[in-house]
Amino acid sequence: MNDRVDSLRLRPAGRRRGVVRDTCITLSHGSGGKAMRDLIDDVFVAAFDNRMLSTLEDQARLPIRELGGAGCRLAFTTDSYVVDPLFFPGGDIGMLAVNGTVNDLAVGGARPLYLSCAMILEEGLDVAVLRRVVRSMADAAERAGVAIVTGDTKVVPRGAADKLFINTTGIGVIDEGIDVGVQRAQPGDAVIVNGTLGDHGATILAARGDLALEAEIASDCAPLHSLVRTMLGASADIHCLRDATRGGVATVVNEIAQSSGVCIRLDEARLPVREVPAAMTCHEPLRRGIRRVVLDDHDLCPVRRGLRRHGRQRHREVLTAAARGEEDRDRRHFRAQPRL
Repeated sequence: MNDRVDSLRLRPAGRRRGVVRDTCITLSHGSGGKAMRDLIDDVFVAAFDNRMLSTLEDQARLPIRELGGAGCRLAFTTDSYVVDPLFFPGGDIGMLAVNGTVNDLAVGGARPLYLSCAMILEEGLDVAVLRRVVRSMADAAERAGVAIVTGDTKVVPRGAADKLFINTTGIGVIDEGIDVGVQRAQPGDAVIVNGTLGDHGATILAARGDLALEAEIASDCAPLHSLVRTMLGASADIHCLRDATRGGVATVVNEIAQSSGVCIRLDEARLPVREVPAAMTCHEPLRRGIRRVVLDDHDLCPVRRGLRRHGRQRHREVLTAAARGEEDRDRRHFRAQPRL
């Protein structure tokens, strides 16, 4: 972990911490009284454990020096997470909430620094389940080198939510000279994907029992900030980065095409799709995936070398030397002929 996060772990001494003795969440845990304070102390502050959070102010006070110097820009993002089941092969809702927000910052070229965590809890939720989710969030934040510095907790009556919902907001810094955005895609750019399409979506469907799979499959949920830094180190002229979650590659390339005014054609034979039994043919892998990278063709080789050196990504694939410009406005969109 970096020195910044290490320094945040020093908390004021002498403050008594409450203890949650209930086995299930009750409405009193959201009432603002002792039960709520004990929940915050025992579950959240104990797990996230940093100086900014442990003061329990109504806001986190961020040191300006951590937010970059002249020429730097702040990146700011928020996202909400609802998933059933809460735990699935390869991850859980807590890991998903941290990694998702870290990745939304990273694909803008930012260095993720701070997160907030707000939770809506359903009355009757097992406290042990909540502890497991919060612990997973803390572990994911530590791996990503970010600090969870502020948050909020609400409890709703039984049936008004599905166990628990999470919102995370993130702040990061974009260093001077980095300019990544969908509007920068140009004719002649290449499109790269760094992982197998469909793993996370298929994992969730299988965990729900909605998809019959004989083969083992797990979510590829992971923080991608270090991989982005590797790629930007190989080429500072990467035009666009996207973390394709809901909607996957199909939605992402459509958004890039619409924003940049280019037509993106994909060679479907080169799409990295996992070989699975026929039971999975109802699942559309083009709708799920990991990151899309759009960059100049002359930067393709150094970026691919950077991906290989990184070592944590299991699959790298050039989808096409793509993003060819079109005069006809009606043709400025993504095209691929699905196999399934």
